[in-house]
Amino acid sequence: MPMDSKGRNKKGYRSSFAKSFTYAWSGLMFVLRTERNIKIHLGIAFFVTALSLYLHISKVEWLILFIVIGGILVIEILNTAIENVVDLVTEEYHPLAKIAKDVAASAALVFAFISVIIGILLFSPYLWAIIK
Repeated sequence: MPMDSKGRNKKGYRSSFAKSFTYAWSGLMFVLRTERNIKIHLGIAFFVTALSLYLHISKVEWLILFIVIGGILVIEILNTAIENVVDLVTEEYHPLAKIAKDVAASAALVFAFISVIIGILLFSPYLWAIIK
């Protein structure tokens, strides 16, 4: 049953807490099935996690790593939501629709660049020690 902006159905009742998780899971599965970039980010996340296990990074570094991984995944999910809302509003090309999609995608691009810089700062001391 369709929900309003406050999570209530047409009769005014809120959906159950468990139902909210079902909707969220459905959205996550949609993104994982349809979005190439989130699959790329997940692949990189698994690689970086394996590398972190191998290098025995510190607890603080693990926290930073999980914040960065979570951040890029959330931004990709929001980017997908924005793109789908724009597609819902207009099926025709419109310059403002293009701007909305491009700006949403740029958020993921900026965070991806920042993630690379954080990764270099986080892993370079460990990798440099191995190379020496």
